[in-house]
Amino acid sequence: MFSTITSGTLYGIRSCLIQVEVDVSQGLPCFQIVGLPGSEVREARERVKVALKNVGVELPPVSINVNLSPADIPKSGTMFDLPVAVGIMTALSKIPAKAATDTLLIGELGLSGEVKPVKGVLPIVREAARRGIRRCILPAENLWEGSLVEQVESVGVSDMRQAIETLTGIRQTAECRRAEGNMEQGENGVQMHGVHGDVSQPGPAYNVSEHDGREDFADISGQESLKRAAEVAAAGFHHLLIVGPPGAGKTMLASRIPTILPPLSAEESLEVSSIYSISGLLRSEAGLKKERPFLNPHHTITGQALVGGGRIPTPGIISLAHRGVLFLDELPEFKRETLDILRQPLEDRKVQIARTYGTYIYPADFMLVGAMNPCPCGYYPDMGRCRCTPSEVRRYLRRVSGPVLDRIDICVQAQPVAFQHIAAPAVGESSAQIRERVMRARQIQTERFRDTGPRFNADMKAGDVERYCVLGENEQRFMEQMFVTMQMSARGYHKVLKVARTIADLAGCERIGEEHLAEAVCYRQTEVLQ
Repeated sequence: MFSTITSGTLYGIRSCLIQVEVDVSQGLPCFQIVGLPGSEVREARERVKVALKNVGVELPPVSINVNLSPADIPKSGTMFDLPVAVGIMTALSKIPAKAATDTLLIGELGLSGEVKPVKGVLPIVREAARRGIRRCILPAENLWEGSLVEQVESVGVSDMRQAIETLTGIRQTAECRRAEGNMEQGENGVQMHGVHGDVSQPGPAYNVSEHDGREDFADISGQESLKRAAEVAAAGFHHLLIVGPPGAGKTMLASRIPTILPPLSAEESLEVSSIYSISGLLRSEAGLKKERPFLNPHHTITGQALVGGGRIPTPGIISLAHRGVLFLDELPEFKRETLDILRQPLEDRKVQIARTYGTYIYPADFMLVGAMNPCPCGYYPDMGRCRCTPSEVRRYLRRVSGPVLDRIDICVQAQPVAFQHIAAPAVGESSAQIRERVMRARQIQTERFRDTGPRFNADMKAGDVERYCVLGENEQRFMEQMFVTMQMSARGYHKVLKVARTIADLAGCERIGEEHLAEAVCYRQTEVLQ
């Protein structure tokens, strides 16, 4: 007898629906799974057999063949346990053939028949909704993720018995629960019902933080030039590098940049939440991510952890920072080869990882914020305090390669904080005030790029720069002089125009003026570091 159950898997950041085809026939007893299964999927044979036995379903001595279609997509993880078990019971006529019609099932099985949580539920349920499936049977602890997707009724089960009950009598069960008032309302108006309320998730394994209202730009005393540079960077989503001595407030300012960024849009929120779901970092108590991510990896991080990879590739730190901020403190302390890995993602806004069985693409549209000292001791060019030789300074600055520096839009120097700024109470603008200006500038960009590819000024390609950064005669002459004087590259020239476009947007000006170009040129100090 034959049965087909719909399930899903992850291929990089993309989710795919998988048809679990089960054939049970007379012959030598065997149980095999084909369709490019990984080791975890192949191990499902033992988990399924024991789980079915422990819920009272004895498998007869028959030949069981399971095919995961399409067979050219690699399958990994433990989410196929439940659909394989249901497929076998359907093929054995223990569950009606039409019980799983228009239903997606995912879940790991324990030997006792318990249905355990899995990673990546949110993107798989999103794909199911897009493909017209309207019911998903999930592990009870993943139920809250399924409830975030519109037009899908998510049902949580904690063991195989409840999965069987749900499939064989889902209408009656749903009506009883609705009558008893146990139906819950999802975040987007989606109905869901589960079997228990324990949806706790472990905390994230990385340093991931969201703005909690305790950090504010008003806490920063002085450093007006740094705050202005951060505002421009936030308004156009430009990469930012802060150079200055220890204690000047570089880290303090960088950690507050998320407080002036606009909140994630509904589309961006689902996109970012899907990445965190795949990584197992989406927490039930927080629901969908509303604030932009802020990640601050230690300088000892490996290249693979930064960009992602592994035998079965998983998202790295830069993908977890998608639509948010990646802060690299003490930039020259990172291994040069690790930083050079960022060269392509900084341009392409994505990561491509090639393996023998396919190419995985992860999004990496983040705002890079770097902080560094100007020399090993940190006090150059203050020769009264700096103990470094000129060769030591050059060697230190060259730890960050020129191509990486050339991809940074804004470079600003942090000066030591004066005593009067430390002693006096902070009276600067709040994050809310700066954020309001940033959002106005973002709205201008949204209107500008409504029918084109870029999202922000920093995303503009060469053709977009020619279209949206038109210069007058005086401005053209000024930029020609700066190009020769500063020995800019073509990329550096375009980055100055992009930053000037953002400065003009903050000022509410339709055309780029000479004053906007002059400020943008002042931020182009990366040539000095090379």
